[in-house]
Amino acid sequence: MRVAAISDIHGNLPALEAVLEEIWREKPDLVVSCGDVASGPMPAETIDVLRGLPDARFVRGNADRGLIEEFDGKPAPPLPGPFADWCAQQIDRRQRDFLASFEETVAVDGVDGAGRVLFCHATPRNDVDLFIADTPAAEVRRLFGAVDADLVVCGHTHMQFDRQVDGLRVVNAGSVGMPYGEPGAYWTMLGPGVQPRRTDYDREAAAARIRRLSWPLASKFAEENVVSVPSVEQAMEAFRKAAAQLRA
Repeated sequence: MRVAAISDIHGNLPALEAVLEEIWREKPDLVVSCGDVASGPMPAETIDVLRGLPDARFVRGNADRGLIEEFDGKPAPPLPGPFADWCAQQIDRRQRDFLASFEETVAVDGVDGAGRVLFCHATPRNDVDLFIADTPAAEVRRLFGAVDADLVVCGHTHMQFDRQVDGLRVVNAGSVGMPYGEPGAYWTMLGPGVQPRRTDYDREAAAARIRRLSWPLASKFAEENVVSVPSVEQAMEAFRKAAAQLRA
C-alpha cells in the first residue's frame, strides 16, 4: 500500500491544489490528512475540495477542533488555532460537520517499506503537544512510549523532520499551507519507505488570489505565509518557548 500524507493546509487552497496535482500523478492507495485543514484564507473552499477526495481519511487537528468550537459558540479550547473567529463565519453546518467527523488518529497496516503507520496531528496523546526536530529523547519517550506502530506520521509544527528513538520512527509530514523555512507546499509520500516532498507552485499568483478576498488579514497571510515564510530559526525558537509553557 502507498499513502500520501498531507497536513496543516490552513485554508491555503492554491497550495493544496498544487499538492493534489502531484499526488494524483503518484496514484496512492490512500490520502491521509493529519489535521488543521481550514483555518486560513479560504476555509469553506478548502473543506469542499477535501470532502470530494476519494479514498481519504482525516485526523482532527487543534485548529479543526477550535473552528468547530467557535462555530458552536463554545469557549475556545487550548491552542484553538489561528483565525478561528473569522473562519467560523465562512463555513456552513455541512462543512462544520465534516470537520467534526475527523478521527483522533488513523492507523494503516501494510504500508510499503513502513509497516504499520499511525497518523496523528501533534502526538498520539492529543492534538496540542509540541514535538520538534530537537525535542530531547526523554521527552519523545514520554510522548510516544505507548505507541503500537512501526512509524508515526504527525504534523502540527509545520516542518518536515525524521526522528528515531528506541526503534520508533516519527516523521513530520510538513505543512501544505503554512510552512516554515523555504516557501512551498510540503507533504510526504509513504511507499516505498518515507519520501518527504516539497511542491513548488505559482506563489505570486496564489498571493494575488488570496489578497482579493474580503478577509482583513488576507494581505498579511499572503505575504508572510505564501510569498515568504518564517525562518526555521524563528519557528524553532517560538516552539521551544511554547513547549516550555505547556510543560510548566
